[in-house]
Amino acid sequence: MKGSVMMTEQRTGRPAPSTSRRLQRAGGRLRVAACLALALALSACASRPVGVLIPSGTAPGATEVDMLVATTRAPSKQAGMLYGGERGTELTAAEIVVSIPPDKNRKIGQVQWPKRLPADPSKEFSTVSVTPLAERAEVETWTRDSLPKSRRVLIFVHGFNNRYEDAVYRFAQIVHDSRADVAPIIFTWPSRASIFDYNYDKESTNYSRDALETLLRRAAEDPRVSDVTIMAHSMGSWVTVEALRQMAIRDGRVAPKINNVILASPDLDVDVFGKQWEAMGPNKPKFTLFVSRDDRALSISRRISGNVERLGQIDPTQEPYRTNLEKAGITVLDLTALQTGDRLNHGKFAESPEVVKLLGNRLIAGQTVTDSDVGLGERVGAVALGTAQTVGSAASIAVSTPILIFDPKTRENYRGQVDRLGRSVGNTLETATGQ
Repeated sequence: MKGSVMMTEQRTGRPAPSTSRRLQRAGGRLRVAACLALALALSACASRPVGVLIPSGTAPGATEVDMLVATTRAPSKQAGMLYGGERGTELTAAEIVVSIPPDKNRKIGQVQWPKRLPADPSKEFSTVSVTPLAERAEVETWTRDSLPKSRRVLIFVHGFNNRYEDAVYRFAQIVHDSRADVAPIIFTWPSRASIFDYNYDKESTNYSRDALETLLRRAAEDPRVSDVTIMAHSMGSWVTVEALRQMAIRDGRVAPKINNVILASPDLDVDVFGKQWEAMGPNKPKFTLFVSRDDRALSISRRISGNVERLGQIDPTQEPYRTNLEKAGITVLDLTALQTGDRLNHGKFAESPEVVKLLGNRLIAGQTVTDSDVGLGERVGAVALGTAQTVGSAASIAVSTPILIFDPKTRENYRGQVDRLGRSVGNTLETATGQ
C-alpha cells in the first residue's frame, strides 16, 4: 500500500491523498449509491402499459373529471404517448377528461392504473377524451364552461419523477376525491421520470417558471375567475414559489386573486425559501404547508443538496421554525404520524382519505382548519403555530382533532389555556401522537 501511494506522488507531482481521506471519499460515494438504490427500490412499481391517455371510454357509475392540462414538455415521439420528458419551446394546452371508477370499486386516495389496454373503466382509471387547445381563445372557452358557481380555479403543479400521464391521473384523483368545487388546471413541467435525473428535473423547473407565471397571471386576470388556489407537490413547490416571486418583483405584489398556496412535501431549501418569501413582499397569499419528518424522498434530496434542511421535512415545533412560521402566518400540518401506503412517505397529502377530504372541504376553498370543522383522527399530527390545541389526555386543551390551527379567532378562544400550559405547549404534539 505504501509503495502505491508513493508512485502516485511521483506520477502526478501532488501528494497522494491519505488513506483516511480516500476512505472518506469512498464512503461518501457509497452513501450516495445507497441513497439511490434505496430510492430505486422504494419507487419501483409494477410495469404500466404505454399509452394510457389513448381514450378507452367510461362505464356506468363512473365519474368524469374534466381538466385543463398546460405543459412546457415537448411532444413525445413514442407511439401512444402525448408528451415525454424533454423540454418544449412554448406553453401548450389540452383538455383531458379522465374517468374514475365507481366508488364501490376503489379506495379513496389511490390511482387504479390500467393493467392492460384498453382500460376497464369499471375498475380502472380511463381516459375519455383528449382535445388539444391550440389557441388562447379555446382555453378561455374551457375556463368559461368549467367554472363552478364559486368561480374558483385550482392549479396543481406536480413534483419530481413524474411522467405526463402520472401527473394527469394523480390530479384527476385529487380533484375527484377532494370533491373540490373548482375548475381544475394542472401545470406539468418536463420531468424525465427517472430518479437518476434529479438535476435535469430541477433545471426543468427553472426552465418552466416563466411559463407558470404566465399561466397564473392569465388565470388571475380573467374577470370570470374569483379566486385562484395553487397546490404544488415536492419539486413543483420550487417552480411555484419562483413564479410567485417573479410576479411580485415584476408587479410589486402577487396577483390579488391568488389567495391560497398549498405546498405538499415541498422540496425546498429552507434558507432559499426564506429569501423567496421576503421577495414576495408584504401582500402575500395565505400559505399552508404539509410536512412529514419521515419523508424518505426528502431525506435523499437533503443528502444530495448539501445536507440543508428541506422545507417539507422540518419539525415546526422546534426553533427557529416555530417563531419564524408564526410571524409569517404560515399554517403547517405535520403528517408525520399518518400512515399510508406510500413507502417513501412523500405523497401522504394525496393518499390519505382524511387529508384529501380536508383539501376539498377547507383548504382549497381558502378557509381555516378548525377543531369543529375537521376530525382527522388521532393518527394525524399537525401544527399551526400560535395555537394550543391538542388531542386526548396530552393537556387541558382536548379537542376532537390533533390539528393545531393558525387561526386568530381560535387562538383568542384558547389564550387562557395557552397561558396555563406555558412552555409545555411546544411539546403537546409529541405527547399527543407519541412521536
